[in-house]
Amino acid sequence: MPTSAPTTEVNETAAAELPLLEVSGLKKYFPIRSGILQRHTGDVKAVDGLDFTLRRGETLSLVGESGCGKTTAGRSILRLLEPTAGKALYRPDEHTEVDWFELPKSELRPYRRDLQIIFQDPYASLNPRITVGNSIGEALKVHGVSSGGKDRRDRVAELLVKVGLRPDVANRFPHEFSGGQRQRVGIARALALNPKLIVCDEAVSALDVSIQAQVINLLKDLQAEFGLSYLFIAHDLSVVRYISDRVAVMYLGRIVEIGPVDQVFDNPQHPYTQALLSAIPRANPKERRERIPLTGDVPSPINPPSGCHFHTRCHIAEKGLCDIQYPEPRNVHEAGQYAACHFAKPIG
Repeated sequence: MPTSAPTTEVNETAAAELPLLEVSGLKKYFPIRSGILQRHTGDVKAVDGLDFTLRRGETLSLVGESGCGKTTAGRSILRLLEPTAGKALYRPDEHTEVDWFELPKSELRPYRRDLQIIFQDPYASLNPRITVGNSIGEALKVHGVSSGGKDRRDRVAELLVKVGLRPDVANRFPHEFSGGQRQRVGIARALALNPKLIVCDEAVSALDVSIQAQVINLLKDLQAEFGLSYLFIAHDLSVVRYISDRVAVMYLGRIVEIGPVDQVFDNPQHPYTQALLSAIPRANPKERRERIPLTGDVPSPINPPSGCHFHTRCHIAEKGLCDIQYPEPRNVHEAGQYAACHFAKPIG
């Protein structure tokens, strides 16, 4: 353990109840510079204060419209993008608690193997000039997990079989695979270092529906086998309901509703969540749900609206309240459902 890492000893009994990852106040701003002197004139507030926990063996999904900050949040949590502000307590085992955002870059490597990502585009995320076997084995080499040679080749072959590919495809290049097969390679690469948490960044959105089902079932099987935790970033709500334990709905860089997936889907409390769910197609034409249209465009994250950011598009917004005061999240169900809306009905 690096001596300068900000860690805390954790009681074993208490650790069993503590989440694997606890994020509070996460912000990621991209500076806007203009003029010859490139003065700082503003910020794109891509992520503007996220608070959530991720338990061991759990799948938490981040959903919302394109541009709401889902991918930026996922990459900031892994520090592929450096967060502007916030705190992330990571607990790799029952004895240790690490402030992940405060670790110097020189001390990240011991924990990097625990936190992996599956990218949205399975072709762009693979180097077209090297074989998939070398792509998977590269992480093993960098982290000194295998001794090299036959040991590394055996580990790559084991991973390929684990994700439903033949071991002899290790010598092929990415262009020789279909989209679904390339995504399986991406999953094998994420599994190579035996991680505890995987960020799935739109991991199935680029795939055909039939291939989506195969990859999602593969992710669920791997989670059951290895006890993985997933931060699943998606916009397809039918996929989210199938794979998730909990769901967090994002709007303009903030979480507006979070809770157990069935509770949020069956009893949404935030108007934005209600509008998103009303747009889900129904397989049975007799099952009708009143459509709640979203008027106008998503506001600019450079200058978000005052008060509740959603009030400019909300069908129940009240002038003098929603446009002035940002609502604090309210506990609306004993199962742990929270909604940031002035009109959400709290329990009790």
